[in-house]
Amino acid sequence: MKKIIVRYWPILFIIALWFLFSSPYLLRGLVPFPSDYLVNNFAPWSAYPGFAGPVKNAATPDVITQIFPWKNLVIDMWKQGSIPLWNPYMFSGTPLLANYQSAALTPLNILYLILPFIDAWSIQVLLQPLLAGIFMYIFIRSVGVSKEGSIISALGFMFCGFITSWMVYGTLGYAILFLPLALFSIEKFYKTKKWYFLALLSISIPLSFFSGHFQTSLYFLVLVFFYATFEYITQKNLKSYILSLTSIIFGLLISALQILPSIEFYRESVRSSTYLITEIIPWSYVPTFLAPDFFGNSVTRNDWFGHYAEWNAYIGILPLLFGFYSLRKINARTIFFFITGIIAILFAFQTPLLDLIFKLKIPVLSTSAASRIIVIFSFSAAVLAGFGVDNLLHDIKDKNYKWIVLLCLGFVGIFGMLWGVVLLKLFIPNDKIFIALSNLKLPTIIFVVFLTVIFISKFVKSKKALVVLPLILILITAFDVYRFATKWQPFETRRLVYPEVPVAKFLKSTAGYDRVFANFGGEAAMMLHAPSVEGYDPLYNERYGEFILTANDGLLHLPPRSAITFSKTGEYTPEFINILGIKYFVQKKADDRQSWSFPIWTYPVDRFTKIYEDAGYQVFLNQKSFPRVLMLGDIRVVSDKKKILEAMLDEKIDLRQTAILEENIGLKIEKNASAGAVIKKYEPNRIEVETDANDQQVLLLTDPYYPGWVARVDGTPARIYRADYTFRGVVVSAGKHNVTFTYEPDSFKMGVGFGILGMLGIFGESIYLWKTKYQS
Repeated sequence: MKKIIVRYWPILFIIALWFLFSSPYLLRGLVPFPSDYLVNNFAPWSAYPGFAGPVKNAATPDVITQIFPWKNLVIDMWKQGSIPLWNPYMFSGTPLLANYQSAALTPLNILYLILPFIDAWSIQVLLQPLLAGIFMYIFIRSVGVSKEGSIISALGFMFCGFITSWMVYGTLGYAILFLPLALFSIEKFYKTKKWYFLALLSISIPLSFFSGHFQTSLYFLVLVFFYATFEYITQKNLKSYILSLTSIIFGLLISALQILPSIEFYRESVRSSTYLITEIIPWSYVPTFLAPDFFGNSVTRNDWFGHYAEWNAYIGILPLLFGFYSLRKINARTIFFFITGIIAILFAFQTPLLDLIFKLKIPVLSTSAASRIIVIFSFSAAVLAGFGVDNLLHDIKDKNYKWIVLLCLGFVGIFGMLWGVVLLKLFIPNDKIFIALSNLKLPTIIFVVFLTVIFISKFVKSKKALVVLPLILILITAFDVYRFATKWQPFETRRLVYPEVPVAKFLKSTAGYDRVFANFGGEAAMMLHAPSVEGYDPLYNERYGEFILTANDGLLHLPPRSAITFSKTGEYTPEFINILGIKYFVQKKADDRQSWSFPIWTYPVDRFTKIYEDAGYQVFLNQKSFPRVLMLGDIRVVSDKKKILEAMLDEKIDLRQTAILEENIGLKIEKNASAGAVIKKYEPNRIEVETDANDQQVLLLTDPYYPGWVARVDGTPARIYRADYTFRGVVVSAGKHNVTFTYEPDSFKMGVGFGILGMLGIFGESIYLWKTKYQS
């Protein structure tokens, strides 16, 4: 046991610190989910008494409105034996797997098939810093850094600002934490030529790309490629380089399962035509590299400048300091990571380089948050920290304090400038000075403690006594990053995680496939299985967004980037709520006759019927909503988008009888023929409709038209036409028929094929290396 502790004490230390961080869950049963924020601020839960209480962190709304509900739907579908391809509860229906952040393919979903959902969620969230720390440690050790330097690098990365701020999402952190594992694999393969390191490299690629954040995985992939190239340049081994690249390609082929559907979704979304780089970090935010809460913190409700989660680059004061000291002795690897860190800063901050990216209109990079590349800076700085620790300890051992003094003086100057700004009240609003002052104190104390330790070490003559110095530096770093992470991360009671309230129970038992309109978002629509016409997602069907916005004034508009809100008081809202099949209107009693509520009171008294009421909510039935499926005997062919919308809003055209198609289908349709259609089964990926008509008709399903949906009439493939601007139409002949709509996207099928090819490639390459005992 003693030998194990001596040999593996850094890993054990990382685990111990992680255990301490995770102890609210492991020992007290609290969960890493902002449930207090949910029940206090999100409908319908906020309407009911008994949930009041303080909210720790109100800066993670997307976890509530998107990430958790998506995960819940994904797991429900996996448990039902179906692939989670389609989400019927937002945007009247939208891709689920392809939206990327649902992380439908991550292997960690297995946890949810074994454990209660909230426990699987908690473990998935909390594993991030542990894996990040261990992977970083083994990578830094593989490049020759001491155990002491490696553990400080690990601490800086596992609780860096990016992983900490996004930890509760359970997506972005995983997209980057496999980076050191991939670099470790490259490093070890070049040194040992063992086949299993290339296999590990290949596997790390889909592990990142299946994690739920494409932008971060793209940064991961670029750095992996350049590191493999760096190894080739430094070691001049072309064959090993080619093998490394083929391993990366095999990993990408497996990742095509996720990438290809997402590319298809991106092309159908408004993001593909709207270029806007957001979350650019201003240079005035640099003080947070040393004092992360210099401009306040969302947890303490005193943040006043910037976007704390998006712009957070903190890795700890000492790791940052040691990162600079790595340049004391320059080698090829420190140069590589120094340049990498600088490039990341140039892309994250307002620079001509970032302006160039915007002008080039590069998909994804020119349409997303620039600041997220800051994680590459944090990673690079944490890597450099390990080298810096070794340089520092070596100089202290040799009593060479020249460069140490210069480093300390440089940071004394930086802290001096920050204190000067605060005390002289420069550049900071007077009412915010106290925030900056308070949050500068602890970083300064940590730095002063470091200076004191270094000063004392100068007078220690025994080299054996200096053994304790790296342990002190590790403890200081651990305290710093642990305090930083625990301040941000919420741990709350599990009983408040989407608790069942009366109206929720009613909707679950009533809504089915009929659409619901209420003042709540995806947090309720998906969790309560209440289909909504609205939605919030970085990707959504652009054509559907255009249709929804038309309700406002009848005109064609470019939809917003990430969210669709249906106009409650639009000129054509009364018509659109019927066309969309919105059957149930959920109204919070306290919001009655408020401007933000749907104005039921302005409609004729026979339009809405109250069918449910409790202490917090009322539910009204729309008596005139269209059925979700219609048999239409009148066809109008209109190809221009604006004219289609005009036709749909023409009072002379009865949309209960008429289908507006974009092309001439070349078939004779009998007007006013007797016909009927009934939905027999409605599942996310499959819909079954029974029709009965005495003549040929067009079956209209008011779900969005989208590539990948396939129709079959009595088992025979039938073409789906885009009807009524954004819906699906199928021609059905006279008589009784069974019409099925199934979501079978070619992009996913191709991804499966590429994935199989990638796995065969890994297997073949591994066999080749094992058989040939590759050594050169």
